Amino acid sequence: MTIEEQIKYWFDPATEDLLVADSLFEKKHYSWCLFIGHLVIEKALKGHFVKMFQETPPKIHDLIKLSNKISLPLNDEMLDFLADLNDFQIDARYPEQKKAVYQLATYEFTLNYLTKIKELFEWLKSRI
Repeated sequence: MTIEEQIKYWFDPATEDLLVADSLFEKKHYSWCLFIGHLVIEKALKGHFVKMFQETPPKIHDLIKLSNKISLPLNDEMLDFLADLNDFQIDARYPEQKKAVYQLATYEFTLNYLTKIKELFEWLKSRI
């Protein structure tokens, strides 16, 4: 597989996942919307990893660790956002932590995060 195909391998499903996140939001499954939003950004960062190193990205889900491995001009606000998204990826996986996410993930909260996820994804796509 060429590098371009490998990048596409990460970005195409991320684009599809963003549609899934929108669908989950519309159906008021806010915590799952945020979980899928994390996957969107994770896949985009892994696409950048492939571009930079021309190898398979590490099997990690931590957005901060992934972003530290690649050379992108992420500002403090973006890094803080990635740290917040990490919380949704972890919390949505474990039943004992889901309750906190359910309470936090209101319509307004999720809409705000989903909007930022879309903006960051477009930013990442524009730099690939």
